[in-house]
Amino acid sequence: MILFLTSSPCEDNVPEGVTLPCIFFERNRFVANLQRFVHPGGRFLAIASTPEGHARNDEMAQTFAGCFAYHGMPFSDVNVLDSRNQADAARLVQDSDVILLAGGHVPTQNAFFREIGLRELLTDYPGVVMGVSAGSMNAADTVYVQPEEAGEAIDPDFVRFTPGLGLTDKQILPHYNQVKDNLLDGMRLFEDITYPDSRGHSFYVLMDGSYILEQSGESTLYGEGYLLHNGVMERICEESASIPLTEIA
Repeated sequence: MILFLTSSPCEDNVPEGVTLPCIFFERNRFVANLQRFVHPGGRFLAIASTPEGHARNDEMAQTFAGCFAYHGMPFSDVNVLDSRNQADAARLVQDSDVILLAGGHVPTQNAFFREIGLRELLTDYPGVVMGVSAGSMNAADTVYVQPEEAGEAIDPDFVRFTPGLGLTDKQILPHYNQVKDNLLDGMRLFEDITYPDSRGHSFYVLMDGSYILEQSGESTLYGEGYLLHNGVMERICEESASIPLTEIA
């Protein structure tokens, strides 16, 4: 398996005349690395985060397929896996070359993944998997579910660590550029909630446009990223740079 763990790969500043709502970031060698592993004419499967959001799921799949095509990686087949066809999950996964794990609400997506047995279906999957935001978070063996919606941070029953897909041991926190100053339930999202939760854990905190690429047991961080461990956050990679994560203690 080739695994891309992204925060958001989407560049909103599209060239004039392009009808897509976004394209992929060219920076941090993201498109170049995708092109190494995604071959034109492959079969694409987008796995939803909200299984009942059919219209939105279809739009999401077409947008991402359009991004791949724009960058020279058109697909021969585009499918969505949500509540409409979850009984066919095994076949859809088996028949795909590239799988997208969509963004959304982490616990909702995690529950859907469990319902369809996705962890087991992806065992020994030979293709490319790209996580986006929540999809990258849920790719972990143990997922850190960072509180996101009102009430979650103060709910004693809100589960913050839960089993994921087991595709990586990296616990991802996306969109740091967007959410670093957020307040939730009267607390600072990072300093008051996430820093304490990092005791005994290592969270990889990514900016939009940054990502981790895993292949053959090796993990490399591309672009600006941070390591949050035992309540301390440090920048471990700069924009336009990359670092093998084996170098991170």
